[in-house]
Amino acid sequence: KCRKFKVLQVLMSSRHDCSRPQPKFLHTLLFCLKVLQAFWSINAQERNCHPDPFAILDPEKYILLYARGDDWYEAHDDCQIIRTLDIPWSRDDSQCLVAHIVAKPLVVGDSEQRNSQQQCLTYLIGHDLEKEASDRLGELTFTRRKLASPRRLELRNRDEILYATEPWVTQAPIPSELEDWLNRKLPVTLHYVNKISFSIQVDLKATPDVLLQVFRRVMADQKVEYDTSEELVLKVSGREEFLSGENTLMDFLWVRQCLKANQDLHLSVVPVSHLAADSIGFVDWPLVDGFSGQFSSHEDLCLHGKDLDDIFMISLWDCNRKFRVNLLGFDIPHLPSKPPQSVYVEASILYGGKVICSVSSLPKPFADEVLWNEWLYFDILLRDLPRGVKLSFTINACASDVSPTTKDPKPTSSRDPKASGSKESKPPLYSAKPTDPQKGKGKVLYFVNLLLIDHRSVLSQGPYTLHMWSYPDPEDGAITYQADKLSSATNPHIDESMAISFLLDRYSFPVVLPNTFSHNDGSANSLSPHGKTLQGPKTDKVTLRSPSPVFNTKRDCLKRFREESVQYGSNLPHFLRNVDWLDRRVVEDVHWLLGLWHPGELDVHVALELLSMDFPDEIVRQLAVQRLESLHNDDVLKYLLQLVQTLKVEPYHDSFLARYLIQRALRSKRIGHYFFWYMRSEVAGCPYFRQRMAVILEAYLLGCGQAMISSFTQQVQAVEALQEVAMIIKRLYPDKTDLPSSAALRLQELLRNSNLPNEFLLPFDPRIKVGIILLDKCKVMASKKKPLWLEFSPMPSPVSNTPVGIIFKEGDDLRQDMLVIQTLVVMESIWQEESLDLNLIPYGCISTGHNIGMIEIVRNAATIAAVQKSHGGTTAAFRNDALFEWLKSKCPLQEIAVERFVKSCAGYCVATYVLGIGDRHNDNIMITDQGNLFHIDFGHILGNRKHFLGVSRERAPFVLTPDFLYVMGRVKGRNSLYFQRFRDTCTKAYLLLRSHSRLLVTLFSLMLLTGIPELSASEDMRYLREALQEDQNEAEAKEHFLQQIAECEQLGWTVQANWWIHMVAGIK
Repeated sequence: KCRKFKVLQVLMSSRHDCSRPQPKFLHTLLFCLKVLQAFWSINAQERNCHPDPFAILDPEKYILLYARGDDWYEAHDDCQIIRTLDIPWSRDDSQCLVAHIVAKPLVVGDSEQRNSQQQCLTYLIGHDLEKEASDRLGELTFTRRKLASPRRLELRNRDEILYATEPWVTQAPIPSELEDWLNRKLPVTLHYVNKISFSIQVDLKATPDVLLQVFRRVMADQKVEYDTSEELVLKVSGREEFLSGENTLMDFLWVRQCLKANQDLHLSVVPVSHLAADSIGFVDWPLVDGFSGQFSSHEDLCLHGKDLDDIFMISLWDCNRKFRVNLLGFDIPHLPSKPPQSVYVEASILYGGKVICSVSSLPKPFADEVLWNEWLYFDILLRDLPRGVKLSFTINACASDVSPTTKDPKPTSSRDPKASGSKESKPPLYSAKPTDPQKGKGKVLYFVNLLLIDHRSVLSQGPYTLHMWSYPDPEDGAITYQADKLSSATNPHIDESMAISFLLDRYSFPVVLPNTFSHNDGSANSLSPHGKTLQGPKTDKVTLRSPSPVFNTKRDCLKRFREESVQYGSNLPHFLRNVDWLDRRVVEDVHWLLGLWHPGELDVHVALELLSMDFPDEIVRQLAVQRLESLHNDDVLKYLLQLVQTLKVEPYHDSFLARYLIQRALRSKRIGHYFFWYMRSEVAGCPYFRQRMAVILEAYLLGCGQAMISSFTQQVQAVEALQEVAMIIKRLYPDKTDLPSSAALRLQELLRNSNLPNEFLLPFDPRIKVGIILLDKCKVMASKKKPLWLEFSPMPSPVSNTPVGIIFKEGDDLRQDMLVIQTLVVMESIWQEESLDLNLIPYGCISTGHNIGMIEIVRNAATIAAVQKSHGGTTAAFRNDALFEWLKSKCPLQEIAVERFVKSCAGYCVATYVLGIGDRHNDNIMITDQGNLFHIDFGHILGNRKHFLGVSRERAPFVLTPDFLYVMGRVKGRNSLYFQRFRDTCTKAYLLLRSHSRLLVTLFSLMLLTGIPELSASEDMRYLREALQEDQNEAEAKEHFLQQIAECEQLGWTVQANWWIHMVAGIK
């Protein structure tokens, strides 16, 4: 019938066995419709039938849907057939299996709405995915459709009120300085619109519900009218922060901050209906299925005993021939300015970051077009190729006239005229051997990678032309670590990039990697994000196939190994690094072993390590992600920076990790906010993974809600406006430090005419919303990159009207600063777990794009240089009492100030030593009016020190100058109680970090993927391990750090001398 939905009943019958359907292609249905088309079109009007039944299978006009549970899935993949899709089957009266498919016509209005929403998404993401989504079956389009599944599951289960009012809480013990408050009452002032304000005294063990009960009672006593049926929530006055849930007041971060700062607590009572709506305004796609049906095991796809008509796919595990590739040649539109004389192509098989085997072509003179037409053979069977394996091509300049290939002892022709012959060829002249990828190599000029098993688990076949990336010169700036091995993206600039052409063997049918060995195993669907049971990581269960008879003995040993090694779970990465991932039977055993491992048995640092590039196996990574599912939001935020970087290790856009991050971001606005900016920064600055980061970010934005979309739009608008102003200022004032007096006025004029929104959340802290910019307080800072000092009006608050200050930088990579500050947060959490609060100030800092970002201005603080200048000018660098006198003038409660100084100084001494933070001059160290010392500007880490005239300016292990010691009462070597407390605090903090050394090393190792210049090789981890004295026992490590303190005392005068030179000469 001519209705919007036309139901097609697809009958799958067999003459021999109705228990399992015989292969019927969607193409079979298409053929039947073509046969009937003539008859139906003649009688269409008379029979009220569709005039063109063939159009139903045109993907441009109709989509084919089937129901599974409460969701509709689209039959999207042309490679699939009915029985490999996960369609619910039923039986008719003759006991034949029946599936139902619905054909839905595409509505023109849908595409118009999608165009509008795509413009919004493109603006927020900073990249237009629609330009790259022309291939309906390509990875981009497929991923966009498949990521709808975890998004839909999360939205279905999301608590909208909790999502809108999620509190900022901490699990850390109460700091010792706040323990007295447990026996006191906390004064709280409640405000309700403009109707009433009143103060109450409450116990810190009370929950927000207790405060709301008091509010309702007071409102009733005062007879103030309000809608009693509405749900209410407590919001911090002047901030985008809520007190909600079952936590006690002492658990809320803002309450602790108010207690520390001796600041009154003001809360607004807000009806939930007055909060910005989190409705989903975007149109979502129907879900799509992968190669996940019940008839897609190796047993189903095996060729043995089948007629040709029964073959619809070939199992990769049936392919016993060795892999080979026919290198056709390359061409480049424009020759480089300094072309090499001759080049050769190296083809490699990559798995994760490792080169499995490689083979090189004959060298040829470099030209704009070079042809080879040469077969390259690899010593690896097709059936042994794991999921995620890549074929890599690099074009290398020849180091000499001799080709760097290794010749076979018995050379024969490397060319094979039969591209698809079934017999194995003779040994080739140039054979693949596992080699050191750098040994004997000429300079790499271009690179590109191809996934041999694509996102649909289909083996790549036939001809390819890939546009290559120019290999970046390290001197040109930071590059993504090992992008030449991890990225499968091609260069989007096809008109100006090198293009390489090659041919892979063709087969008469699609060759697919089976889900599992047998259709009875029931394992594979739970092993892959492309399988049928995965809606999100929360529902994954690993149930792997039962042991085969051949491997029973080995599996018994493996099971015993697992049972005995649970207590040694930290050794799992070492065990997995020694697995032969190209041996399918070994891999099956390891997967079976991992299926017995409960994720909760793993430490978090082990799970994070399993997400590194050393472990590309999907099941290993799934286990790691499952461990992360139990993390609180606070812990997810601590590791989010690394988790975003780790997406680069995944071979495909759609992965367990991607789904996990999307779901956690959709569950928490706190996580979602930082997830947005971390991902957007990667989209802007990392072309090798731009599409992946963009499609994952898009999947999040489609479900985050209208309130978040509006907020992100304002933030992006603010960043773009400030970036434009900063770039103009840099062009106007190119000198390194000299600025005319008119610079501030010019800046204010540019800001006045900019497109800044009237209010927006700060990207580095979504709890702070700023209003209009205060032009008279803005200035250009006198340093090389001309950062902008900007101040904004705060949101109305009864507590404080202090302007909100930020430093906006254009031209600086802030990711290294972000890493150090994030590590300080992790260190602080380690110390706080042991009730050691060292008053660190991990100020806000975020990269909002490529070499663009914002830094928080810490109020009521001054640099040590400013303190010294205020007490005698540059010579005060040698005045030991300058800092003490300044502190005494700022803080009347001297004992409290000194106590805070001792704690914070100890914390930063340990942190800067462990992280190897250099360039510690007196403009990079600050102190608050309350005595809280803190460091800023982390441009040099891991022992990289700044040099002047070829000599290191820093000799001391960390900054502990005579003026610091003077504050502690350490004068001329005389001992003091404060100094002893400083030593004890330092050693305790240092030993606590040692006990978490593996976590710290892992966090830094994962950040290798950023390509930060001072964190660009695994060798950079050596400093961290040495600083933490991993090879020493605790007593030796304690003595080691005490020696560092003694050395700093002896070399304190050298630091003072450096500070004096810095102030006199202005060395930055």
